Amino acid sequence: MVWACLLWIGRRKGWIMNDSVKRRIRCAIYTRKSSDEGLEQEYNSLDAQRDASEAYISSQRHEGWVLVPDLYDDGGYTGGNMNRPGLKRLISDIENGKIDVVVVYKIDRLTRSLLDFAQLIGTFDKHNVSFVSVTQQFNTTTSMGRLVLNILLSFAQFERELTGERIRDKVTASKKKGMWMGGCPPLGYDIVNRKLIVNPAEADVVKKIFFRFITLRSTTLLARELRLHGIRSKTYITQTGNQRYGAPLCKNQLYRILNNKIYLGLMPHKENTYPGQHEAIIDQEIWDEAHEVFGKSPHLRGRTTAAKEFALLKGLVFCGLCGSPYTPVHTLKKGRKYRYYKPSHQLRGLNESCPIGSVSAGELENIVVAQLRHVFLRPEIIIKTWEKAHAQDKSLTEQEIKNALYNIEPIWNELFPAEQARIVNMLIERITIQEEGIDIKFRSTGIESLARDLGAYKQRIAA
Repeated sequence: MVWACLLWIGRRKGWIMNDSVKRRIRCAIYTRKSSDEGLEQEYNSLDAQRDASEAYISSQRHEGWVLVPDLYDDGGYTGGNMNRPGLKRLISDIENGKIDVVVVYKIDRLTRSLLDFAQLIGTFDKHNVSFVSVTQQFNTTTSMGRLVLNILLSFAQFERELTGERIRDKVTASKKKGMWMGGCPPLGYDIVNRKLIVNPAEADVVKKIFFRFITLRSTTLLARELRLHGIRSKTYITQTGNQRYGAPLCKNQLYRILNNKIYLGLMPHKENTYPGQHEAIIDQEIWDEAHEVFGKSPHLRGRTTAAKEFALLKGLVFCGLCGSPYTPVHTLKKGRKYRYYKPSHQLRGLNESCPIGSVSAGELENIVVAQLRHVFLRPEIIIKTWEKAHAQDKSLTEQEIKNALYNIEPIWNELFPAEQARIVNMLIERITIQEEGIDIKFRSTGIESLARDLGAYKQRIAA
């Protein structure tokens, strides 16, 4: 209380000036280094930036500047984007009202992109935060400071683009010499001392992919066959030490393999190819045969594939747990063909934990056809069918309709597979595979459509 009175008296008498009591301005220091080289040293670049910034804040102590204890450091992060953990924490604290001034050693430590800088300045302005560069003596609270900052940042972005051009020129020159310039290693090769070295086991897989594609003439059938044999994409370790596991090969991956000229011993770059320093896996003759298949109309190849893969219930079967549609597939064992319906998500390597898996195509189709026979023999179905059929053909009697439905099995066996599938699709809307069994949903108009076809059935029975 005594000190408060003395302070009040001092201000009234003019002994103490009102502006001598300064507002506390919280300052945060942000540091960044593009590479992680040298960060393990006891005194590194980030420490040097922080010391210079702390000295500047100390020089402004008379203005009420104080340093916040949190560290906002990004070692080994580029300034070309804002995906930096230290910067993200800084922005979060600004938005939470914990910071009044952001201090950096140089402007390009904050960012090298004009667009990112404009976004950051917008965030600073929104929360009344100033921006100071120690070595360039700029403050964004002044219009002149904003102008000069934009000019300097333009040069920083120009330098970054110039560096990018030099890197692109180096990549182009290296690929002209046939050198591997990084990225995901292709199936069939390993990276040893930054060179492509043939992996014998994977090379056999690549050859098999080309040979089987020439035989099957369909990436759809090829993808199914490779999945059934457990063949997956490449497993490798990245430069950062992370392991990337292989996955079942899909059609898009097969297209990339079948069109990758690296397997010819060439090094592609944009629209051009150059002789590579690596060994070829596929010779030109096999490559030409595979691409002769690509020259055929994909629609025609698709129709050929569909003809080879006829399935009675195609498009009708779904998983009762995850809703995935079932796809007809087959496998060959000792020269014998085994047909299945398999969930599409498992074919694509997704949601493999779903407990409902493949079902035998023959067993499922027999169950569905047997269920259809039971439906045909129900009295209400016989009456309804006769009413609909009699309305269109007065010569049909109820007994003839009943005989046709009771004796549909020999007629069914005489029908072509495509006609059987047409009738099934006419009568059934959806087949759901549950863990405890199957559920068949019939179409409400299916019997009416079937009744219109009974005239043909009548003539077949009479014969």
